[in-house]
Amino acid sequence: MKKHRKSAVGSAVELILIVATALGLALAIQAFIIKPYRIPSGSMLPTIRLGQRVLVDRLGDDFSSPHVGEIIVFHPPKNYDLGCLDTSEGQTGGAGQSPCGVPRAEESSETFIKRVVGLPGDRIAIKNGHVYRNGVREHDAYIAGCAGQASCNFPVPITVPHGDYYMMGDNRGESDDSRFWGPVPRSWIIGDAFFTYWPPDRIGTL
Repeated sequence: MKKHRKSAVGSAVELILIVATALGLALAIQAFIIKPYRIPSGSMLPTIRLGQRVLVDRLGDDFSSPHVGEIIVFHPPKNYDLGCLDTSEGQTGGAGQSPCGVPRAEESSETFIKRVVGLPGDRIAIKNGHVYRNGVREHDAYIAGCAGQASCNFPVPITVPHGDYYMMGDNRGESDDSRFWGPVPRSWIIGDAFFTYWPPDRIGTL
């Protein structure tokens, strides 16, 4: 009887250790390697839908720099809804306006997902929703175009500051992004979205 009781206790302890180890590994993977995110808006249409779920590589950008065209999850600036710190830039758009080129000092706890359209030192202008990087229009078959909105036109270029990245949503007429509140520091980047796993008809790489 005692032997049976000890065996049962040992099995219970073993099970608890297995569950705790599995839970610890899952939490470590989410914290440091791969984390799932649910898309909260339509700012990345048509590439990523509202409610779609993606996996984000939190480790890759520790060893390499973000590149143009990469889809990134990051923290926007605190109070991004207040617009650009420089009142001459990044307001409503239109002829004679520049996209916002002024970085913020404070980071928000929110998470955004956008596409990298500009690297440190790049000259960025936006015309009818298309990004002109160092005078060359991006290859942007993935975007939802603009219908002539002023917010899609910031034709006077700015230079992305050292250490910062310029982010824009693919849904150019409906995205709250860097053109309105400025570039994002490297330290605010969580990782790149590399795979979508829900809904089933969208499973695949990004």
